[in-house]
Amino acid sequence: MIDALSEHHWVALFGLMGGVLLGLAARLGRFCTLGAIEDALYGGSSVRLRMWGIAIGTAVTGAFSLMATGFLDSAETYYLSIGWVPLASVVGGLVFGYGMALAGNCGYGAIARLGGGDLRSFVIVLVMGVSTFVVLSGPLAPLRAAVFPQEPMTSPVPPGIAHQIAAVTGLSPYPIGIGIGLLILAVVGMHRPLWKKPQTVFWGVVVGLGVLVGWAGTAWVARTGFDALPVVSHSFAAPLGESILWWMTGSARPISFAVGSVAGVWFGAFIGSLIKGHFRWEACEDPRELRRQIIGAALMGGGAVIAIGCSIGQGLTAFSVLAFSAPLTFLAIFAGAALGLRQLIEGFLPAE
Repeated sequence: MIDALSEHHWVALFGLMGGVLLGLAARLGRFCTLGAIEDALYGGSSVRLRMWGIAIGTAVTGAFSLMATGFLDSAETYYLSIGWVPLASVVGGLVFGYGMALAGNCGYGAIARLGGGDLRSFVIVLVMGVSTFVVLSGPLAPLRAAVFPQEPMTSPVPPGIAHQIAAVTGLSPYPIGIGIGLLILAVVGMHRPLWKKPQTVFWGVVVGLGVLVGWAGTAWVARTGFDALPVVSHSFAAPLGESILWWMTGSARPISFAVGSVAGVWFGAFIGSLIKGHFRWEACEDPRELRRQIIGAALMGGGAVIAIGCSIGQGLTAFSVLAFSAPLTFLAIFAGAALGLRQLIEGFLPAE
């Protein structure tokens, strides 16, 4: 371990590095969860949704390549070390997706918009960060734990697609995972309109690399350090609350990967907005819109805790290790967002 920085500073630095990539992708590549869903449902274009496929395929291929080389231990990743509760994935995903539609952004998107000067997103970040901890460790934590328990794995086989296939076939999970990642990339790449916008492919790869920076960096610190820090990558639910707490009590608590990740997305988005010339201060002029965003942010925080991850945490980070929870949660988020968007759009239609 290089002694110039502590282990906590190193993991925060890796969070910052990966976060900058995600922030740049949001502002320069228009990488956005709700935007991709909205385009697919109402814009007649699946290009941005397939951009997600590029990011997922890149992250899966890279993560299992790290595992194959021994650099990343799958048992150290949180998503493969706890038992999977399908009901939690469905309920949490639906609540998160619906809240995302009401708020107009997920946590990651809100940070990216804040980097462009949107003060409305600051409210979403604050409310989502607080609501996450209300359900995670606050007054609603006992109820959440009773209904959706998060128990350590008791089976020797992790709850992951590649690992379960390996257990059945007797093969190594690593080439299986790499093969699945490459298959995702191949299927997504068959969409010709995607290649008419090569920058979309580029930024999809950048997002996948951002997730891999988190895995590789924290795995390196865990392997070479002495503080037994967790091996993690990006998610933007509990890390929002953790960042708020650190900025308030930083002298009493060490900096973390989460703090660096959130700061990195904001900084990358800020730089991206300056490059595009899009930075401008914006505020909410409609109290009804603000109320809707606050309710949506609160729902996202609670939903993400139940589902053990947000659109990025489950849709990318958990997906990168092919956790069983990832595809089901992602589909539930899509369904919840579709329901919320339909409600909002129908609400704007004139009465017949």
